[in-house]
Amino acid sequence: MKRQYRGRSDAMTKSSDGEQGFWPSYADMMSAVALILFFLMLLSYIQNLITGNDLRSTQEDLNETRNTLALTLKQVEDAESELDRITLDLDEARLTLSEQQDDLAAQSRLLAEQEALIGQQEDYLKAASQEMLAMRSQMQTIAVLRLSILEQIRDSMARVMGDSSKVSIGSNGNIILSESVLFDVGSSDIKSEAAPALNQLVRVFAQFLASDDNAKYVDSIMISGHTDSTGTAENNRVLSTDRANAVLGYLMEHDNGRLDNYAQYFCAAGYGETRPVASNDTAEGRAANRRIEISVILRDDTVMDIVESYLDITPPEAAAPARSTGR
Repeated sequence: MKRQYRGRSDAMTKSSDGEQGFWPSYADMMSAVALILFFLMLLSYIQNLITGNDLRSTQEDLNETRNTLALTLKQVEDAESELDRITLDLDEARLTLSEQQDDLAAQSRLLAEQEALIGQQEDYLKAASQEMLAMRSQMQTIAVLRLSILEQIRDSMARVMGDSSKVSIGSNGNIILSESVLFDVGSSDIKSEAAPALNQLVRVFAQFLASDDNAKYVDSIMISGHTDSTGTAENNRVLSTDRANAVLGYLMEHDNGRLDNYAQYFCAAGYGETRPVASNDTAEGRAANRRIEISVILRDDTVMDIVESYLDITPPEAAAPARSTGR
C-alpha cells in the first residue's frame, strides 16, 4: 500500500513538475513573440517615419520641380515671344533691305540717266558755245558794218568840208552834223556851200546800199532835225522838221536821183528842242543842240534771226529724280 501511494505521489509529483516546466516555457515564448512584435512594430514605426520623411522630401522636391518647370515654361514662352519679335524684326529688316535694294537700283538707273544727261548737256553746251561764237561773230559783223558806214560818212564829209569839227559820231552812234554846215540860223534852206558834203553823203549811201550783204541788215536811215530852246516849242518842231525834210529831199534829188532805188530806206523827223545833247544855258550848248543827226537803224528781224538761230538749240531735259520707298 505504501508503495502504491508513493507511486501515485511520484506520479503527481512528476505531473506537477511537468506543468510547472511547461508554463514558464510558454511564457518565455510569448514574451519572445511579444518582443518580436514590438520590434517589428518599432521597425514599422521607424520605417514609417523614414518613409514619411522621404515622402515629405519627395513632395518638396516635386513642388520645387514643379516650380522650376513653371519657371522654365515661362522662360520658354518668353523665349518664344522674343523669337517671334526677332522673326518679325528680321522680316521687316528683309523688307527694308529689299526696298533699299530697289532704291539703290533706282538710284543707279538715275545716276546712269544723269550721266547720260550730263553728256547731252556737254554736247549742248559745246554746240551752244559754237552758236554763241557764231552769233557774236555775226553781231560783231553787224556792229562793225554799222560803225564802218558811219565812219565812212564822217571821214568823207570831213575831207570834203575840210573841217572835222563840224561832223562827228555821237555817243548814240549817230552821225552829227552841225547846223552851221547846212543852214543859217533860223532857216531851213540848205546853204550852197553844203552841197559838196551832201553830195558825198549821197555817194557813200549809194555805194553802201548797192551791196546786198550790207542792205539786208538795214531797216532805215533816219534824218532827224534838232534845235535849241530858243523860241517856241511849236516853231522849233516846225523848223527841225523842215530842216530834216530839206536834207532828205536833197539826198533823193541830187546826183541824178542816185538814191531813188533805195528811197524805201530813208525817212525824216523833227524833234525840236526835246532831245538836247548839251545845256541850253550857254551859247556853246545851244550851238551843239542845233544839229542834224543821221541814224542807220538795223533790222530787228535780222538780228532776231541770229538770236533765234541760237535759241533753236533745244537743251536736254533733266531726268526725273527717283522716288524713295524707304520706310
